[in-house]
Amino acid sequence: MAIVGLLLTVATTPASAATVDTTAWYVLVNHNSGKALDVYNASTADGANVVQWTRTNANNQQFQFVDAGGGYYQIKARHSGKMIDVSSWSTADGAAIHQWTDHGGANQQFRLADSDGGYVRLINRNSNKAVEVQNAATNDGANVVQYSDWGGSNQQWQLVRVDGGTGSGPCDLYSAGGTPCVAAHSTTRALYSAYNGDLYQVRRSSDNTTRNIGALTPGGVANAAAQDSFCANTTCVITVLFDQSGHGNDLWYQGSSVVPGSPQTRPAVATTESLTVGGSKAYSLYINPGTTYWRDGHLTGVPTGSAPEGMYMVTSGTHVNSGCCFDYGNSETTRKADGPGAMDAIYFGTSCWFGGCSGTGPWVQADLEWGLFPGGSSTWNPNQQAFTSKFVTATLKNNGTSRFAIKGSNAQAGSLYTLWDGALPNEPNVYSPMKKQGAIVLGSGGDCCSPEVGNINDSAGTFYEGAMVSGYPSDATENAVQANIAAADYR
Repeated sequence: MAIVGLLLTVATTPASAATVDTTAWYVLVNHNSGKALDVYNASTADGANVVQWTRTNANNQQFQFVDAGGGYYQIKARHSGKMIDVSSWSTADGAAIHQWTDHGGANQQFRLADSDGGYVRLINRNSNKAVEVQNAATNDGANVVQYSDWGGSNQQWQLVRVDGGTGSGPCDLYSAGGTPCVAAHSTTRALYSAYNGDLYQVRRSSDNTTRNIGALTPGGVANAAAQDSFCANTTCVITVLFDQSGHGNDLWYQGSSVVPGSPQTRPAVATTESLTVGGSKAYSLYINPGTTYWRDGHLTGVPTGSAPEGMYMVTSGTHVNSGCCFDYGNSETTRKADGPGAMDAIYFGTSCWFGGCSGTGPWVQADLEWGLFPGGSSTWNPNQQAFTSKFVTATLKNNGTSRFAIKGSNAQAGSLYTLWDGALPNEPNVYSPMKKQGAIVLGSGGDCCSPEVGNINDSAGTFYEGAMVSGYPSDATENAVQANIAAADYR
């Protein structure tokens, strides 16, 4: 069977060999049957069969063409991040087409040969044979194989571009789902397709001057070269992450003139970790103990009280600790631990707040104040799992009165895994209804780090991007956001 996902078609103009866009995602529709190329049952396993199925635009029917040089492309499945592959390097007619981990081999490379009417044929580099629906079948589940190129309609494919390449960002997807972003932050890329403003600000130690760092193009990756030039031969720190949503919910470091903090607090060093996003250099917000960012957003769109909300962040499973608390989300305006339900934030780290945890993490949990919740109670949630990959997607949504959900995934590939989707905790304290205050915290718990309290953040973690939304996002919207993150190609 095929898994039906969120319909994301934004254009039906067919691509040809001359016009394929390597930043976009395509559904491949067979000329003979009218059905779509599909990784069977949305499997993420090596060797999963490629078949045809009634078109749904689900992620297992979306593919990206990755330039392999010499006019050839690898064809990457959106849901799994794996490549379309001729089984066992076969050159025989009828050899199976399946997906496999990227190894760059010629059996994973295809050129696009134009046919009439805007259709293309996919010719394998290793065998010089064409991808076809076996026996010109028209039924769901029919096998896709290679066969000598004879130009038949069962060898012809229409490449229909769908959303998710440069055509959208996470906040475009949230908006399309009816849950618009009220705060959007990133040091790596724009989170709206049209966003062309500043992402963050750096300050250099040599003369204490600052520079705002924007995106290379609208909707694009951060201009790391501008930071490199400005910070050459000196040390730079990140003073503020600008809100891309238009609500003005900028996150300043606690200890700045905008957000005064305890004497020990300091901004993150801007150059600790570099990475690539879509092949372009970027920098992370690399938080160590003593660093945290904050904003009082209760008057600028951040949900308060029992209003529903959702959020996500991309973080790292390789830079964590058990200190309290590497959070991103809704927090106290008082910067004090004001009681159950005063917070609603994603936590990521190795803290086992209530004890009884299985393994060593790191885990995605919910910081609802007075506790980090692995699920719907203080008891360890057996559905929890550790996320140790270099890049991790973490999500949290809370309807404010009865239900919340925690999810996580490898941010480079794969689907979101539901860790909890059920009732709000009613022990050791009652969290229904929620009592959110509408501040935003990044990198620490809610009771940090005002001059009055004078404490310091104990947590460590990495922040690449994240957003908060008004309303309770659908699973389909969250799946689309995860697919967009995977397509961004964090490396």
